[in-house]
Amino acid sequence: MSTRTSPSASASAVTATTASTATSASERLVEATRELLWERGYVGTSPKAIQQAAGAGQGSMYHHFAGKPDLALAAIRRTAEEMRAGAERVLGGPGTAYARIEAYLLRERDVLRGCPLGRLTMDPDVIASDELRAPVDETLDWLRGRLAGIVREGLDDGEFDGPLNADEIASTVVATVQGGYVLARASGSAAAFDGAVRGLLALLTSRTRR
Repeated sequence: MSTRTSPSASASAVTATTASTATSASERLVEATRELLWERGYVGTSPKAIQQAAGAGQGSMYHHFAGKPDLALAAIRRTAEEMRAGAERVLGGPGTAYARIEAYLLRERDVLRGCPLGRLTMDPDVIASDELRAPVDETLDWLRGRLAGIVREGLDDGEFDGPLNADEIASTVVATVQGGYVLARASGSAAAFDGAVRGLLALLTSRTRR
Protein backbone atom coordinates (compact mmCIF):
# COMPACT_ATOMS: atom_id res chain seq x y z
CA MET A 1 0.00 0.00 0.00
CA SER A 2 1.49 3.33 -1.02
CA THR A 3 1.16 6.56 0.95
CA ARG A 4 1.06 10.04 -0.36
CA THR A 5 2.18 13.20 1.38
CA SER A 6 0.10 16.28 0.77
CA PRO A 7 1.84 19.41 -0.54
CA SER A 8 0.97 21.26 2.66
CA ALA A 9 2.55 18.52 4.78
CA SER A 10 5.69 18.59 2.66
CA ALA A 11 5.91 22.36 2.95
CA SER A 12 5.52 22.12 6.72
CA ALA A 13 8.30 19.54 6.92
CA VAL A 14 10.64 21.71 4.86
CA THR A 15 9.84 24.74 7.00
CA ALA A 16 10.48 22.78 10.20
CA THR A 17 13.77 21.43 8.87
CA THR A 18 14.89 24.90 7.80
CA ALA A 19 14.00 26.36 11.18
CA SER A 20 15.84 23.55 12.96
CA THR A 21 18.93 24.08 10.84
CA ALA A 22 18.83 27.83 11.46
CA THR A 23 18.47 27.32 15.20
CA SER A 24 21.32 24.80 15.18
CA ALA A 25 23.64 27.20 13.36
CA SER A 26 22.73 30.05 15.70
CA GLU A 27 23.34 27.85 18.76
CA ARG A 28 26.68 26.63 17.43
CA LEU A 29 27.79 30.20 16.83
CA VAL A 30 26.81 31.29 20.33
CA GLU A 31 28.43 28.28 22.01
CA ALA A 32 31.61 28.63 19.95
CA THR A 33 31.81 32.31 20.88
CA ARG A 34 31.35 31.51 24.55
CA GLU A 35 34.27 29.08 24.50
CA LEU A 36 36.52 31.42 22.54
CA LEU A 37 35.74 34.38 24.80
CA TRP A 38 36.65 32.24 27.81
CA GLU A 39 39.83 31.02 26.18
CA ARG A 40 41.02 34.12 24.31
CA GLY A 41 38.96 37.07 25.47
CA TYR A 42 37.06 39.43 23.20
CA VAL A 43 40.08 41.00 21.52
CA GLY A 44 41.55 37.60 20.67
CA THR A 45 38.31 36.20 19.26
CA SER A 46 38.00 36.85 15.54
CA PRO A 47 34.91 36.26 13.38
CA LYS A 48 36.92 33.72 11.37
CA ALA A 49 37.83 31.78 14.51
CA ILE A 50 34.17 31.76 15.57
CA GLN A 51 33.05 30.48 12.18
CA GLN A 52 35.67 27.73 12.19
CA ALA A 53 34.83 26.62 15.72
CA ALA A 54 31.10 26.64 14.98
CA GLY A 55 31.41 24.95 11.60
CA ALA A 56 29.45 27.82 10.09
CA GLY A 57 30.14 30.07 7.14
CA GLN A 58 30.40 33.83 7.06
CA GLY A 59 26.97 34.10 5.46
CA SER A 60 25.40 32.06 8.24
CA MET A 61 27.02 34.17 10.94
CA TYR A 62 25.88 37.46 9.45
CA HIS A 63 22.43 36.04 8.75
CA HIS A 64 21.87 35.44 12.47
CA PHE A 65 23.93 38.24 13.98
CA ALA A 66 24.78 41.79 12.92
CA GLY A 67 28.45 41.21 13.61
CA LYS A 68 30.99 40.19 16.22
CA PRO A 69 29.71 42.58 18.94
CA ASP A 70 26.14 41.32 18.53
CA LEU A 71 27.23 37.68 18.70
CA ALA A 72 29.54 38.34 21.64
CA LEU A 73 26.68 40.01 23.52
CA ALA A 74 24.48 36.93 23.00
CA ALA A 75 27.31 34.70 24.22
CA ILE A 76 28.07 36.84 27.26
CA ARG A 77 24.40 36.96 28.20
CA ARG A 78 24.17 33.17 27.94
CA THR A 79 27.24 32.74 30.14
CA ALA A 80 25.88 35.25 32.65
CA GLU A 81 22.55 33.39 32.85
CA GLU A 82 24.29 30.07 33.44
CA MET A 83 26.61 31.55 36.05
CA ARG A 84 23.67 33.04 37.91
CA ALA A 85 21.67 29.80 37.73
CA GLY A 86 24.62 27.75 38.96
CA ALA A 87 25.22 30.07 41.90
CA GLU A 88 21.53 30.11 42.82
CA ARG A 89 21.39 26.31 42.91
CA VAL A 90 23.91 26.44 45.75
CA LEU A 91 22.95 29.66 47.49
CA GLY A 92 19.26 28.82 47.36
CA GLY A 93 19.78 25.33 48.73
CA PRO A 94 19.17 24.03 52.25
CA GLY A 95 21.37 24.76 55.23
CA THR A 96 22.54 27.59 57.40
CA ALA A 97 23.84 30.87 56.03
CA TYR A 98 27.42 29.76 56.65
CA ALA A 99 26.80 26.37 55.04
CA ARG A 100 25.44 27.95 51.86
CA ILE A 101 28.32 30.40 51.59
CA GLU A 102 30.75 27.55 52.22
CA ALA A 103 29.06 25.45 49.53
CA TYR A 104 29.36 28.32 47.07
CA LEU A 105 33.05 28.78 47.80
CA LEU A 106 33.80 25.06 47.62
CA ARG A 107 31.72 24.25 44.55
CA GLU A 108 33.53 22.56 41.68
CA ARG A 109 35.21 25.01 39.31
CA ASP A 110 37.66 24.86 36.43
CA VAL A 111 39.99 27.08 38.42
CA LEU A 112 42.89 27.21 35.98
CA ARG A 113 40.63 28.40 33.15
CA GLY A 114 39.42 31.26 35.28
CA CYS A 115 35.96 32.78 35.47
CA PRO A 116 34.33 33.07 32.03
CA LEU A 117 32.77 36.39 33.05
CA GLY A 118 35.39 37.75 35.42
CA ARG A 119 38.17 37.53 32.87
CA LEU A 120 36.19 39.77 30.50
CA THR A 121 36.72 42.66 32.93
CA MET A 122 40.36 42.60 31.84
CA ASP A 123 39.40 43.04 28.20
CA PRO A 124 39.62 46.70 27.15
CA ASP A 125 37.04 46.35 24.36
CA VAL A 126 34.48 44.87 26.76
CA ILE A 127 35.09 47.52 29.40
CA ALA A 128 34.81 50.26 26.79
CA SER A 129 31.39 48.99 25.65
CA ASP A 130 28.47 49.72 27.96
CA GLU A 131 26.43 47.04 26.19
CA LEU A 132 29.02 44.25 26.46
CA ARG A 133 29.98 45.18 30.01
CA ALA A 134 26.38 45.30 31.28
CA PRO A 135 25.74 41.52 31.64
CA VAL A 136 29.04 41.12 33.49
CA ASP A 137 28.36 43.99 35.88
CA GLU A 138 24.73 42.97 36.42
CA THR A 139 25.65 39.38 37.23
CA LEU A 140 28.41 40.27 39.68
CA ASP A 141 26.11 42.86 41.27
CA TRP A 142 23.37 40.23 41.58
CA LEU A 143 25.84 37.83 43.17
CA ARG A 144 26.98 40.38 45.74
CA GLY A 145 23.37 41.18 46.56
CA ARG A 146 22.45 37.50 46.91
CA LEU A 147 25.38 36.82 49.21
CA ALA A 148 24.65 39.93 51.28
CA GLY A 149 21.09 38.73 51.77
CA ILE A 150 22.35 35.40 53.09
CA VAL A 151 24.74 37.14 55.49
CA ARG A 152 21.81 39.24 56.77
CA GLU A 153 19.83 36.04 57.30
CA GLY A 154 22.69 34.71 59.40
CA LEU A 155 22.82 37.91 61.43
CA ASP A 156 19.04 37.96 61.96
CA ASP A 157 19.06 34.31 63.06
CA GLY A 158 21.92 34.88 65.49
CA GLU A 159 24.19 32.58 63.50
CA PHE A 160 26.86 35.23 62.94
CA ASP A 161 28.34 37.40 65.65
CA GLY A 162 27.92 41.06 64.88
CA PRO A 163 28.70 43.64 64.01
CA LEU A 164 29.18 42.56 60.39
CA ASN A 165 28.55 44.60 57.28
CA ALA A 166 26.68 42.20 54.98
CA ASP A 167 27.55 44.12 51.82
CA GLU A 168 31.24 44.18 52.66
CA ILE A 169 31.28 40.44 53.46
CA ALA A 170 29.52 39.71 50.16
CA SER A 171 32.06 41.78 48.24
CA THR A 172 34.86 39.95 50.06
CA VAL A 173 33.45 36.58 49.00
CA VAL A 174 33.22 37.62 45.35
CA ALA A 175 36.67 39.23 45.45
CA THR A 176 38.17 36.09 47.00
CA VAL A 177 36.79 33.91 44.21
CA GLN A 178 37.82 36.26 41.41
CA GLY A 179 41.21 36.98 42.96
CA GLY A 180 41.70 33.28 43.60
CA TYR A 181 41.29 32.62 39.88
CA VAL A 182 44.03 35.15 39.13
CA LEU A 183 46.41 33.65 41.69
CA ALA A 184 45.77 30.13 40.42
CA ARG A 185 46.31 31.05 36.77
CA ALA A 186 49.46 33.01 37.61
CA SER A 187 50.97 30.11 39.56
CA GLY A 188 49.60 27.37 37.32
CA SER A 189 48.15 25.63 40.35
CA ALA A 190 44.69 25.45 41.91
CA ALA A 191 46.36 25.43 45.34
CA ALA A 192 46.42 29.24 45.41
CA PHE A 193 42.66 29.38 44.85
CA ASP A 194 42.04 26.73 47.50
CA GLY A 195 44.21 28.60 50.00
CA ALA A 196 42.29 31.84 49.49
CA VAL A 197 38.98 30.04 50.01
CA ARG A 198 40.21 28.27 53.15
CA GLY A 199 41.44 31.58 54.56
CA LEU A 200 38.10 33.29 54.03
CA LEU A 201 36.18 30.37 55.51
CA ALA A 202 38.43 30.48 58.58
CA LEU A 203 37.59 34.14 59.07
CA LEU A 204 33.87 33.44 58.69
CA THR A 205 34.06 30.49 61.05
CA SER A 206 35.52 32.74 63.75
CA ARG A 207 32.37 34.88 63.54
CA THR A 208 29.96 31.93 63.52
CA ARG A 209 28.21 30.75 66.67
CA ARG A 210 28.38 27.01 67.14
